[in-house]
Amino acid sequence: MSKKREVQIDYKTIKLFRMIVKFMSPPPILKVSDWADNYRILSAGASAEPGKWNTSRAEYQREIMDAVNDNECVEIIIMSSAQVGKTEIILNIIGYYIDYDPSPILVIQPTDSMAETFSKDRLSKMIRDTPALSDKISSAKSRDSENTILHKTFPGGHITMIGANAPSGLASRPIKILLCDEVDRYPKSAGTEGDPVDLAEKRTTTFWNKKIVKVSTPTIKNASRIEIDYNESSKEKWNVACPCCGQYQPFEWGRLRFSDVKMKCKYCEEYFSEVEWKQQPGKWIAENDNRKVRGFHLNEMASPWKSWNDIIKDYQKAWKTYKKTRNPESLKVWINTSLGETWEEKGEAADEDTLISRRETYTADLPEGVLIITAGIDVQDDRFELEITGWGKEYESWGIRTDKIYGDLENSEEPWRALEEYLNKEFHFENGNGLIIAASCIDTGGHHTTKTYKWLKKMLAKGKRVYGIKGMGGQGIPFVYKISTNNSEKVKIFLLGVDSGKETLLSRLKLKEVGPGYCHFPVESEKGYDEDYMKGLTSEQRIIRTNKKGKPEIVWVKKSGVRNEPLDMRNYATAAVEILKPNWRLLEKKVKEGINYMKVTAKKKPAQERKTGIVNRGYEI
Repeated sequence: MSKKREVQIDYKTIKLFRMIVKFMSPPPILKVSDWADNYRILSAGASAEPGKWNTSRAEYQREIMDAVNDNECVEIIIMSSAQVGKTEIILNIIGYYIDYDPSPILVIQPTDSMAETFSKDRLSKMIRDTPALSDKISSAKSRDSENTILHKTFPGGHITMIGANAPSGLASRPIKILLCDEVDRYPKSAGTEGDPVDLAEKRTTTFWNKKIVKVSTPTIKNASRIEIDYNESSKEKWNVACPCCGQYQPFEWGRLRFSDVKMKCKYCEEYFSEVEWKQQPGKWIAENDNRKVRGFHLNEMASPWKSWNDIIKDYQKAWKTYKKTRNPESLKVWINTSLGETWEEKGEAADEDTLISRRETYTADLPEGVLIITAGIDVQDDRFELEITGWGKEYESWGIRTDKIYGDLENSEEPWRALEEYLNKEFHFENGNGLIIAASCIDTGGHHTTKTYKWLKKMLAKGKRVYGIKGMGGQGIPFVYKISTNNSEKVKIFLLGVDSGKETLLSRLKLKEVGPGYCHFPVESEKGYDEDYMKGLTSEQRIIRTNKKGKPEIVWVKKSGVRNEPLDMRNYATAAVEILKPNWRLLEKKVKEGINYMKVTAKKKPAQERKTGIVNRGYEI
């Protein structure tokens, strides 16, 4: 054999061995932040800064992401404001495990619809625009039956997205990576199965290298899930060095001077601008020594996407709203979403004596300011109890009257006919113009349920805006939650998060200044707003108590010896106006013109119905 031939053989052998070594060698050691910097592409339409990911843009994100790669760390808790990139952190963790360390992943959002939105608007776009991921997961539009909106497979693993209200999804196959987003908005129980986070965590027990990530803006002090977890963690805050003395300290709202938008150093007491502070090096400083559960807290002042000047404007807007309405909701939202802190309830709810003392004299059925009226109907053994409520701009309300209709509700049609006739009544202003009831909500979850379903079916066939409702207790359930047809007559029933409704009513009853949200009541005895009504309206109080598993929860407790029908009726009347979603400006114009616009029925076409100022939230009733 010639020497030339021997050289050729050696060259081919070397080339083959190089290919084998390249194929069989382990991948380079990467942390989550390294993977994001090397491979992640931010999608146009899903990010304010599309293009290649750069962790140094918000350096505080690096340690949070890389905690995933710490073998000692099992749980990562992120209690934060909005606008700090927490969703992007979740997406980077997902991308890392799809591409670099394939694993079974579960992502939990507060509801099924939010899980679907997360998949469509955020995850799918990341997969589409990041080549390292698009090569591993086919499009949901393809014929790959293992790739849907809420479940996607990839070599070596899969990712499933569910709502915290779905017990079946929380109790299926094992998962290694658990990502819980906005945990403070989860219901306290997934159906009847128990706490959704507890259910999901049980699915990770078979993995020694599991990772559990919980993320949320906090809510109410001593009842916030994320705050409780954060307090038991390492409790780390992002600190930056003072431009003058070099001492590390967190961004704190209380040290921010509004006049020139500068923050004071807590050590040397010099003031520096946002740019000067954010140019300094930063690091996470822990309060507790806990490597197993790393907890991180951030507020908007650390964000590169929200200026201090804009945060001040948001605060001033929230404070102005509070001063105008005396409703603390605007401040609560600002503290939760801008400072990333819990809201501590202060002050007492209005009691019956306060409400009785502030009753007013009405000169007609409908006081000036009413633009629309609704009814809330509670079904009892031998009667209907109902309240007619008037609504003005920004949900200022007027109690119009309360009534009872007695009869044999189970065996006689007469009380049901009387109820229908009552709901057709016209109520008048002092000038003689009138309104009829725009919409009514009747309880289907208590007495005479089947009879109520049958009556509703007749009303809906006649084009009446009479909606069946069924209350659902528990935190995290939106007031007007969803529509169900799971009943004997297959009529559409609105499921109401009654605790959310009670929260709203409690806030409104506490208002002392007339205006948005304020509740008016008449003094005339025939209208029914007496001492018994006021006691019933304030019959339940919100408390924080510890459940059987030792976890705090917000519950509504009825006062002893007091009937709560007035509270239920006002909740149902409120649901009716929320379902309608009025156009207040258009309704105000119609009332001034003296047009009884509500004589347009629900059978009209959408374009005609919009002329009334009433929109049924897109619900097909």
